[in-house]
Amino acid sequence: MSDKADGKDELKHVSEALSRSEQFIEKNQKNILIGLGAICIIVAGAVFYRHTVLGPKEKAAEEMIFVGEQYFAIDSFQVALNGNGADYIGFEGIIDEYGSTKTAKLAAAYAGLCYKCMGNYEKAIEYLKKSDGEDMMVSPSLVGSIGDCYVEMGNIEKATDYFEKAGATKNGLLAPIYLMKAARAYESLHKYDKALKTYEQIKSKYPLSQEGTDIDKYIERAKTMK
Repeated sequence: MSDKADGKDELKHVSEALSRSEQFIEKNQKNILIGLGAICIIVAGAVFYRHTVLGPKEKAAEEMIFVGEQYFAIDSFQVALNGNGADYIGFEGIIDEYGSTKTAKLAAAYAGLCYKCMGNYEKAIEYLKKSDGEDMMVSPSLVGSIGDCYVEMGNIEKATDYFEKAGATKNGLLAPIYLMKAARAYESLHKYDKALKTYEQIKSKYPLSQEGTDIDKYIERAKTMK
């Protein structure tokens, strides 16, 4: 008898809860519909922007950067950066004109490399940090290039941070290159423990790389200096 009574009470509680929920929905139906409508408008707006605004801008940016890549390939860095005064606005122009596109980030990477080649290392670092590269073949090179710029500016300590970060990539071609740069930088700072550790990392992880083929002499040198 007690079980039946408990069951009836439970059903009563559930019924009351459902009733309260229905009352809440009826009472706030207008606000709920307005909220749902706003969400739909935001989603529709994002889709519309992507297809009618961002899509065409991305395509235009891609066509523009293709011209810049040709100038970059022939070491015409000034024109690549600032444009030719005719049909090409330059990497900096692409960044300003198409800043919301993925291509603008690629333009920032190119701009940084142009400035690096022209010896303006502070400007190079500024643009390389903006590029935010995600491609595993490209990003370590950009990070490592920041390290190169810091070396040129005499900030070896800062450079090692970027060489280590670039060397942490899973890209087996680039990783040993930047690990070697990190190790050499540590040596120049007389941090032979860190240099030795990095050389040994190259030997264990990348023995068949160009850097790994004669790594033993660097290991022995670091041990001696240590």
